[in-house]
Amino acid sequence: MNKITEQLLRTVSGLSGAFRGAYNIRENGQCAGRQSTEHIQIESKTDKPGLVIHIQPGTMGETVYIPACVTSGGIDDLVYNDFYVGAGADVVIVAGCGVHTENGEEARHNGIHRFFLEQGAHVLYQEKHIGTGVGTGAKVIDPVTEITLEPDARLEMDTIQISGVDHTFRKTNAVLKDRARLVIRERIMTNGQETAKTNFEVRLSGIDSGVDLVSRSVARGHSHQTYYSRIIGENRCTGHSECDAILAEQGTVEAVPALLAAHADASLIHEAAIGKIAGEQILKLRTLGLTEQQAEQKIIEGFLR
Repeated sequence: MNKITEQLLRTVSGLSGAFRGAYNIRENGQCAGRQSTEHIQIESKTDKPGLVIHIQPGTMGETVYIPACVTSGGIDDLVYNDFYVGAGADVVIVAGCGVHTENGEEARHNGIHRFFLEQGAHVLYQEKHIGTGVGTGAKVIDPVTEITLEPDARLEMDTIQISGVDHTFRKTNAVLKDRARLVIRERIMTNGQETAKTNFEVRLSGIDSGVDLVSRSVARGHSHQTYYSRIIGENRCTGHSECDAILAEQGTVEAVPALLAAHADASLIHEAAIGKIAGEQILKLRTLGLTEQQAEQKIIEGFLR
């Protein structure tokens, strides 16, 4: 691995040094390292670029790392990863992505991830995205996530876009069966001329299934963000969608939450709030000795935490 890959891996995966447990490191469209464990097998797809990850039933306390890095312009990396999580398993999946360019060529990574959780399985999925480099080439990350949750399965998604990604389209589709639960926490920061689009669609087909979508975002400079969510309640279920955004400078945000109740016992709620940082918040922090810029940064950091 080159030094840029090592730096991106530290940022998106939170690890330095050797990975432990099951992992696959993707560098510029190629495998830069892989390891399976007794309970988690990682194999290459035979029909397209990507992985098939099988997590055996009852697997407990293990972590799977599948970070991907693009370290120069002119690379358009597309990968298809399928996760099959056995009944009763309880694992963590870390799937960060970093793109870097030093020239005028675009650097792009598109990850298409499909999750199939069997009955009673639980997954914490962590995804962190970042763009780096001083080149004029665009840094683009377009993740697609498709989710199928069998009865009593639970998936928690914690997704973060840190900085430096010029364009992103984040698309998530999910189908939940009886008593399945999906929790998504999304945090996005854009600046300059960056654009970010999020599109969630969750189908609550099972009885007593539930989803909780929370998106927090900050749009700075002249950046623009768009948030779409659609929750479809087809049974007795609960659904909640919340979009909170802070505007700074000339940033703009469009929020379009939608609900479709197709059953009399579907309980669905959406919330959206967009605004600038309150002046009294900045004033309070300035009385503690912070400059206006420092106060604003502290407020944003707390908001996106």
